[in-house]
This record gives sequence, structure tokens and C-alpha cells, in this order.
Amino acid sequence: MSTPAAEPVPMPAKRRVAQLAMLAFAVAIVMFAYANVGLAIDQKIPAGMLGYGLGLGGLMLVAYLVLAKFAPWADPLILPLVTLINGLGLVMIYRLEEAKAFGASASTQLMWTAVGVVMFTVTLIVLRDHRALQRLTYTSGALGLALLVAPLLPFVGKEINGARIWINLGAFSLQPAEFAKLALIVFFAGYLVAKRDVLALAGRRLLFIDLPRARDLGPILIVWGLSLGVLILQKDLGSSLLIFGTFIAMLYVATQRTSWVLIGILLFIGGAILAGMIFEHVHNRFEVFLNPEDPELFQQVGGSEQLMQGLFSLATGKILGTGLGQGHPEMIPLAISDFIFPATGEELGLTGLMALLMLYALLVERGLRTSLAARDPFSKLLAGGLSFILAWQVFIIVGGVTNLIPLTGLVTPFMSQGGSALLANWILIALLVRASDAARQPPPQAIQDEGMTQVFQR
Repeated sequence: MSTPAAEPVPMPAKRRVAQLAMLAFAVAIVMFAYANVGLAIDQKIPAGMLGYGLGLGGLMLVAYLVLAKFAPWADPLILPLVTLINGLGLVMIYRLEEAKAFGASASTQLMWTAVGVVMFTVTLIVLRDHRALQRLTYTSGALGLALLVAPLLPFVGKEINGARIWINLGAFSLQPAEFAKLALIVFFAGYLVAKRDVLALAGRRLLFIDLPRARDLGPILIVWGLSLGVLILQKDLGSSLLIFGTFIAMLYVATQRTSWVLIGILLFIGGAILAGMIFEHVHNRFEVFLNPEDPELFQQVGGSEQLMQGLFSLATGKILGTGLGQGHPEMIPLAISDFIFPATGEELGLTGLMALLMLYALLVERGLRTSLAARDPFSKLLAGGLSFILAWQVFIIVGGVTNLIPLTGLVTPFMSQGGSALLANWILIALLVRASDAARQPPPQAIQDEGMTQVFQR
């Protein structure tokens, strides 16, 4: 009597058709916005609209086919949401290019999008089971640290706009911290799975909180020190805040102890105050945050001009915006990268920004749903960490450009022009898709051979 074989349950055809329809709808929205820009500026459809539309549509069709083949049970909303956000970023960069904004190039951004889709497909094809990353926990940690310190190496590192966060690769510059965050999330997930029982043990009780044991404070102090090192040596407040905040969130998910969050907040506040007292660039960021309308700060180099121009643009946009192609977003310094959010707000208004934030919220929600549905602790922490770092980055950059928190120098995911962040975020989406596929896939169905069927018939 032969043993029954097993085969994966095929994905329903209706779901694939629905996913493809949502993807086509996302590309259609982008093309409509692209045409809107041309009509507002020149009263005619842009000459390159067909090329951009076919390029973006073709790239997303390739991504869809690879996803349908290698991750058929992945959440069907993730790819269309990313396509729409990435496409709207392309539209705004084209808008800024037409307005002669410094450095804006929609064709370059489309090229980086193509490379990002290639990274997405390669990750899905090569990484058939994301749980294999758990065996590379400490390797990922070492890789993440190496990427973080790479810009500090002589002849390799490069300082731009006062921050030493770049390395030279021939004619290109790369920001390794964008890839370091992915390696560190894998490390955090693997480490916390192995150590969560120890970290969850309670020590003394203070008021209504069970504090962790003093001997278990090592990991959070190490990550805190690493974050301060990034802030001090590279002058990179954004990456410092991103890494430390993500670790605290994953630590809370792993242990379910509020005390870790409170300790993390206290360490962050203490570190920020200390850095502000010692280092001039951190102090200047806080001065700009507290007094952006100060004329002296507005006029000085690295002062509040960029922030105030962004706030002026948001005020100009009001509720419904000036309309695509009818504002002046080119007046905002670095509108193609750090300040693409207020540039979008001027022309789409508060309504458009709320819709954009809803897209990000939906993307994060699908990632958190994947974390809840995952069947093993490593997958839960990995999906949760990837989702949180995306949400955390959006909060940090949006909070900075609206003066809710000090500016940090991060970029808006999938929208800002640049290669490093876009490539890293497409890899992040590939990891999230792989985890989603494993979480949503039903158990295999047993199939019976002819001899087994005859036995059952008897």
C-alpha cells in the first residue's frame, strides 16, 4: 500500500483576477494623474505618457506574474497598494521636473523602480521559505552593523548635507543604512524568539508595572548605544530613531510587557537631551523645531527655511489643493526627497494627503494581519517588525515636515526620488509577501493513488 502524496492547494482563480484588476486600476489612477499634470501645464497630454504607462504597467505585470507563481497565497492587496504609492511618487517627481526643480528626474525614478521590481522578484524566487532566515540571525546582525558603519570608512564614505551616510560605488552613491534596517529586523526577530522567555521575566514591581530584571537590560542598552553611535558619528537622526523605535516595538510584541516600552521611551528622551546638549547639529534641529518662524533661523544655512516653505505649501493647498500642475512645489528645497509630502499636499490638498496616508495605513494593516495569522513566532515578529518600520518611517517623516517632531532626514517610502530607499523598500515588500503567502496558505490536501482508492472502496 503506497503512502498518500500531498500537493499544495491551488489559489482560487477569482482571487487572481481580482488582484490583477486592482493592479490595473492602480496603474490607471497613476496615468490619469500623469495626464492631469500635462493638461494643467501645457493644455495637452504629455508626450511621454504612453512610455511611462507601458513601463510602469509592464513592471507591475512582471511583479504580478512572479507573485502568482512563487507566492500565490500572498495578500492580494499588498502589490496594488505599493504600485499606487510608487506611481503617485513618479507623478510628483515628473511634476517637479516640469517645474525645473533641482535634481528631479522621472525617468531616473522609473529606472530605479524597475531595479526595485527586479529585487522584489529575485527575493521571491530565491527565498522560498522566509523561516530559513532564522538560521542567519547573528549573520544578519553582523551584516546590519557592517552596513551601518560602512560610511565611516575612509575613501568609501561620503558626506552629503552634513550627514555621513553614503558610500561611493563608482558613478553611484548608496545609502547602506536603508539595507541595514532589513538585516537588523531579521536579527531582532531571531534574537527575540530565542530570548523572549528570559526577557519576559519580571523583577521588581513599581506602581502598576512589573519591571524587567536588571540583568536582562543588556539588549536594550546595546541597541540604545548603537542608535546613539549612529546619531553621533554619522549625524543621522532618522536612522537612529528608526532602529531604536523598531527594536522597542518588536521587544514589546515578543514579551507583551509595557515596562520595556517605558524604559525605551525614557532612554530615548535621555539620549536626545544629552545629544542636544553636546552636539551642535542635534541642538540646531531642536531649535528649528521649537522656533521655525524665527527670522534668524530662517536665513541661516541649515535653518528653518525648508520647513517653513513646506508649511507654506501645505497652507496653500488647503482642503482640496491647487490641483496637479497648478501649484509651486519647486519652491520647497529638496522637494523630490525629504519634502515630497508637503509638495504633494500643495497640489492635492488635505484630502489628497489623507487618501495617501490611508494607502500607507492599509499597507501596514495588511502586514500586521500577516503577523497575526503567522503560525510560528519568528514569522510573527518578522512580519510585525517589517510592518512597524514602514509605519514608523512614515510617521517620522510626516511628523517632521509638519513640525510635529524635529526633522530627521528620512524620505517618504516609495515616493521620494532615490535608489537606496526604493530598492530596500521593495525588498521589504518581498519579505512581507513571502511571510503572507506562508501564513495564508491552507494545509496541503492528501491525494490517493489507485491502490489506496481500492482499499477504501472495499
